[in-house]
Amino acid sequence: MRAGASDQPSAPIVASGLGVTYGTTTALSDVSFSVEAGEVVALLGPNGAGKTSTLRCLEGYLTPTTGSARILGFDPVADHAAVVPHLGIMLQGGGVYPAMRVAETIRLFAAYYENPRDPSELMDLLGLSHVATTPWRRLSGGEQQRLSLALALVGRPSVVMLDEPTAGVDPEGRVVIRTVVESLRASGAAVVLTSHELSEVDAMADRHVFLSAGRLLFAGTTAELSARHGSAGSFGSTPGLDALLLANRLGVSVNEVRPGHYLLGGALGSDGVALLSSTLADLDAPLDRFNASGDLTDLYHALYAGEPAPLPAPEPRRRRRQR
Repeated sequence: MRAGASDQPSAPIVASGLGVTYGTTTALSDVSFSVEAGEVVALLGPNGAGKTSTLRCLEGYLTPTTGSARILGFDPVADHAAVVPHLGIMLQGGGVYPAMRVAETIRLFAAYYENPRDPSELMDLLGLSHVATTPWRRLSGGEQQRLSLALALVGRPSVVMLDEPTAGVDPEGRVVIRTVVESLRASGAAVVLTSHELSEVDAMADRHVFLSAGRLLFAGTTAELSARHGSAGSFGSTPGLDALLLANRLGVSVNEVRPGHYLLGGALGSDGVALLSSTLADLDAPLDRFNASGDLTDLYHALYAGEPAPLPAPEPRRRRRQR
C-alpha cells in the first residue's frame, strides 16, 4: 500500500465533513460528497458559497479546519507530492507567464511529468495550433481558457479540477471543451468543475453539488433536483403572469422562480402543452420554450430562493505548487 493511502477502496475524490474557518468567518461547514471514476460532478453556488475553499482543500492548497479531503486515497496536503502527478488543475485565470508563447508553455509543463501528452496533439485538440507562437497576453480570453485546459491535461491526470472552464469561451470553443470533458469521463477520470453557466453544466455534469453559505444544500442529478421541487417541466414567457390563473387552467401548480421563468408542479401531456400555449395566447403572452424535465437554471433559482446572501471569505495565501 502506498504511504498515506487508504487500504479500503474509495472514490478518487472524497470530501468528508469539510469545515474551513478564516478567523471568525465560516467558509465551509460539514460538506461531504464524492466523485467516482468516470464521473463529472459540478460544484455550484453563488459567489461566496464555499466553492473555492472546497477546491483548495481538494487540491491540497488549504488544510481543512475540520473533516478531511482525499484524492486517490491520499491526503492532498500531507501527501501533496504523491497527489500532484495524478492531478490536473485548470485555474479560472492566471498561472501562465504573460510573455510565454503557447507551444513553449505547454512544452514546459509537459517536462514536469514522466509520461506527458504530446504538446502538438493538445494544441490540435483544443484549437490552439494557429496561435502556437502567440504570447499568452495576446490571446483572447477564450484562447487563454483553452490553454489553461491544455495545461491541466498535459500530465494525463486521473483526477481533474476545472474552474469555470467555459468562461469567456466562444460557442465553437465550448463544443471543444464539452468534447474534452466527455473524453475525460470516457477515460475513467474523476472530474470536478465549477461554473455559473448552468446550461453548460447540464450538458457536461452527471451530478451537481450545491453549496450555500458554506454548507451543502443539495447533491444529485437535475432530475432529482426537479423531483425535490415537485417540478415536471418549465417554460418561459412574460414576467409577472398570474400564476394562480395558470395553475387553475392547467391543473398543476405554477411558480415563477425568476422573471419570466416558470416551474410546473406536475407533468403536462401533449394536450396540456397545447392548453398552456392557448392560455398564454389568451393573455397575449408568448410561450418562449417548454422543457419537460425542468431547466437547471430555473431549478437553481428555485433551490436558492430564500437562502441567505453569502458573505465573502478572506482569501488565504496559496501554498507554492510542488512539482
